[in-house]
Amino acid sequence: MANKKTILIVDDHTLFREGLKAIISRNPAYEVVGEAGRGDRAVQMARSLKPDLVLVDISLPDQNGIEVTLQLKKALPGAAVMMVTMHSKVDYIVNAFKAGATGFVTKDSAPERLLQAIDVVLKGEYFLDSAVSQKVVQRLAGIQSDPKSMADAGYENLTPREQEIFALLAEGHSLTHIAERLFISPKTVENHRTSIMRKLGVHSSLELIRYAAKVGIIDLDLWKE
Repeated sequence: MANKKTILIVDDHTLFREGLKAIISRNPAYEVVGEAGRGDRAVQMARSLKPDLVLVDISLPDQNGIEVTLQLKKALPGAAVMMVTMHSKVDYIVNAFKAGATGFVTKDSAPERLLQAIDVVLKGEYFLDSAVSQKVVQRLAGIQSDPKSMADAGYENLTPREQEIFALLAEGHSLTHIAERLFISPKTVENHRTSIMRKLGVHSSLELIRYAAKVGIIDLDLWKE
């Protein structure tokens, strides 16, 4: 088929990339022209291949997918970017769209849902998987549902890496686990944690968790007092 829409897949799991390619191949209008397991490689390939769409996971070995999205949109403004990830927290979704993504799909979605999302995004429209909570809509619109709730100004001052580590800390992961997951040293994680707490104005792990719950990074039901 002439004029196929080209797609670049960015995910560090080979088996998942193979699964995506199998699903995408069901539509003869699409063609996977490349795949990458790291963010830096993805940007290089995007510059060379100039795909119509890049599918990006949030968790990558060298940087998070939101950082990669920013770089992709800068390097190739005409390409669409869609997140395909296990993460579905409010702030991941909001920050992905702020970075320039126009689609967000979770990895447990049905194959038909993924193909629908690709079709929508390639038409230049926005696609957000599953039912959208009121909180997500309000955050995307820049509306605060509760003026008494903790302000998000501190969170917005965090770097993308600090936001990623903040989410992992709030989920209860240890410094060692985070270091291994992000391929950095525990000391670096500790330094990030200190910076995060200073910027957010919190002084304990409990306060950090409460802040994360207020801004929608973790589910409130997971941390009932």
